[in-house]
Parts: sequence; C-alpha cells; structure tokens
Amino acid sequence: MSRGSTPYSTQPAHAFWRAAVAEVAPGELDPVVSFALKIDRETRVATAGSCFAQHIARRLRDRGFNYYVAEPPHPMLTEDMAKAYNYGTFSARYGNLYTSRQLKQLVDRAYGRFEPSEDRWHDEQTGRWIDPFRPNIQPEGFASEEELLEDRAQHLAAVRTMFETLDVFVFTFGLTECWASRVDGAVYPMCPGVAGGTFDPAKHLFLNLTVADLMSDMRAFLTRLRELNPTSRVIFTVSPVPLAATAEQKHVLPATAYSKSILRVAAEMLCRERADTHYFPSYEIITSASSRGRYFAANCRDVTEEGVDHVMRLFFQHVAGEPVATPLREESPNNTQASGRDLIDRLQTVVEVICEEQLIETQAPPTAREARP
Repeated sequence: MSRGSTPYSTQPAHAFWRAAVAEVAPGELDPVVSFALKIDRETRVATAGSCFAQHIARRLRDRGFNYYVAEPPHPMLTEDMAKAYNYGTFSARYGNLYTSRQLKQLVDRAYGRFEPSEDRWHDEQTGRWIDPFRPNIQPEGFASEEELLEDRAQHLAAVRTMFETLDVFVFTFGLTECWASRVDGAVYPMCPGVAGGTFDPAKHLFLNLTVADLMSDMRAFLTRLRELNPTSRVIFTVSPVPLAATAEQKHVLPATAYSKSILRVAAEMLCRERADTHYFPSYEIITSASSRGRYFAANCRDVTEEGVDHVMRLFFQHVAGEPVATPLREESPNNTQASGRDLIDRLQTVVEVICEEQLIETQAPPTAREARP
C-alpha cells in the first residue's frame, strides 16, 4: 500500500524522536539545531536568575569570554572573601533571582519606581541587619542599618550600570512559587523567617505565579530594558533543578513539574513574540531521558559536572561559534569494577553553587528530615 506525502515527509531527522533522541548516545544529544543570537569574546554578557545560572557565568569566565561584572569586589578582598560575599556570582550582587517578579521589581527598585515598605530586617539576637531582597549576600548580615542602606545604594547603582551597558542578558527562570508582602506585593527570594526576618501570615502571602503572571512581569521588564538599552538582547533558560520544597498542599514532584511547565511555556511564548529574545534548552538537555539519569547527583536534584559540561559545550558551539570537543564515551558497565567505581564517582561530582532555596530544608519538620527506609 503506497503512502502519500504528508508534512512529516520533509521534516529533518531532528524532528523525529528515534533519530534525534533514542538512537543518540548520552552526551551527544543536541536539541539546539540553530541559534540566531551570536556572541564573541568582546560581547558583554550579564547573567541573573536561579542558582543554575551561575554555571553559565563560571564557564564564560573560564573560557575567556567577557562575563560582565558591574559590581566588582573591593580590591582589598581576597578571592575567597569575595566569593563568600557573593561578588561575581552574578553580574551584580543581587543573589539568586528565582522568579520573574523579582527581576521586574529589581529594575523598578533600581530606578526608584518601587520602594518596598518592608525593606530591612533586624536580628534581635545578633544585632545585625539583613536585606530582605538579598538575605545571603553578606553571611553575617550588616553591622548597622546605615551600612545596609549604603551598600544597597551602591548595589542598585551597579544594577543600573549593568542594564544600561550590557550587550546580552542571560536570565534563568527558576521558580514560580514565591512569598510576597501583603502590603505592596514586594517579592522576596526566600520566605521570611528562612534566611532572616520573621514570617507573619498577616503580613506575608504565598504566590504561585501563572503563565499570565510571568508574561506580564517579563513584558514589563523587557520593555524597560529596551528603553534603557535599545541594542540589548536576551537569552532565556529554565533551571532543571527541582524544587527543594513546595508550599502547595501536594507532593513536591508534581509541584515541580507544574512549576517548570509554567516557566517553559512562558519562555517559549516570549521568544515567539519578541525577536530580541532567544531560548537555550539547558533544561531539556539535563532532564532528557537521553541522559539516562546521568546528569543528576544521588539526591536527584543537584546537577553533575558532566551535565553542565554538556550544556555549556552546546552553548559555546551554537552561541559563541567555538566548538568544544565531546568527551570520550564511557566504558561499558561490564568492564572492571575499578573503572565502574571511577565512573560512578565522576558522575556524582557536583558543581558547588550558592542556592538559598536549599535553606528551606532547615524548616522541614523532623518527620520530613528523617531518612526513608
């Protein structure tokens, strides 16, 4: 029986699961196909977003690209001290921006369009002051209220410089769940009480952002960015790291699937409606069945070094035009016990990133912290 021509008859190999995924060796999957935006070693690339965005910053810096840091550390700080105080983790010292609402409000705060009513926390036990919107950028907090305000002013000035002078902005969507002020809607990176402040249900409310929320936030942000920097371009990614915990009354696994689905849909819709935005599929590379689970550590959450290698190899190939050699395929699991042990050890190597979200684990009741049989 002859078959007529259909729209699938002229589709390339990458459009078919068997050819593009099932028959591709782990580590060789390439879902990018093509990427319209290009950078070179002079392009000022700024980063922000969830903890996974730190990998992009680190690899750009290591490969000699112009990873743009608009808020550098004081020359007197050692490299270890600068890292502890979150200098260079992102392009400015804002810490993790897990949600679209945080990003939008960061720009609004930097340009005086939004002044949150709850903008400082005082720890009565230590006497230190904490910035609610950057609770972990200074581990021990600020010595005084004046020091906090002075540091914030310097930080927001750096944020303004960054947005006005960057060439490419890479933003990694991390979460939809967040906590906000009931008074003015200010969104915090963490639930008050986890990394500072005190949770008060009369003052704070839980939000789980929808696609419509993300679209509204990001359209406002992108419009503002273009006003500030007409030639700027944006790359969106979605973090593959699951939720550390959910505030919804549901299991964390479907809560994670829901959140990541929202983020992925919003990123796609934004890129379809704006020519200056582009999506890079780091989420798909890490979570794909093609990796056979190799890209997550034993806790099923942290991304291994091998997974980051795969993502950034494709990033440099398609975005920077600098191919990186694909690592040799692993030996068969049937080889010697020693080589198998080496493989397991290597696969579990996890890149250290600063991720406040993990602090939620400290809030779990004893029954949730106990190891399961």
